[in-house]
Amino acid sequence: MELMKRDRIMRKLIPQFGDLHLIGRGGAFTTLARSVVDQQISVKAVESVWQRFLLICPKSTPAQVLKAGADQLAACGLSKRKAEYILDLAEHFKTKRVHADQWIEMEDEEIIADLTRIRGIGRWTAEMFLIFNLLRPNILPLDDQGLLKGISVNYFSGEPVSRSDAREVSANWEPWRTVATWYLWRSLDPVPVEY
Repeated sequence: MELMKRDRIMRKLIPQFGDLHLIGRGGAFTTLARSVVDQQISVKAVESVWQRFLLICPKSTPAQVLKAGADQLAACGLSKRKAEYILDLAEHFKTKRVHADQWIEMEDEEIIADLTRIRGIGRWTAEMFLIFNLLRPNILPLDDQGLLKGISVNYFSGEPVSRSDAREVSANWEPWRTVATWYLWRSLDPVPVEY
């Protein structure tokens, strides 16, 4: 693997995780709705809220979300703000204000710009979408605490790292920055996260 040739830390990390690899899950709308639910709450709480969400929106479609409305979404355990974000997301998909049908052909930064027009979707969420839904190989999520901690632990003996440090370390990873990020996440937590 190219990453192992270019980076001594990757040469040690990659063999530790054998056949594990990144797997994309779900449709675009569901992935984004789930990422809004996930923001700033515990994994256990997320699963509970998500299961209640699926009871009122079993197919997790924009139409079901819009039909459910803010009150029913809030009854799932979503904050008023998150319910508004998910409704805005559904509205963007329904009215085709996002170009979901063109994302496969679009550049990463164009997709990030498209997604961050939606309330509640920032750059980090858009990057996670590129990683976990579109399986883009060269995403470097500099706002991701797991990435920064993985770089700190594996490259800087646990010393804090800046975004600039992370960018410098990742120069050797191109065009496979997503892959390297995934292995750094695994180095901290061997159980893969799925969105």
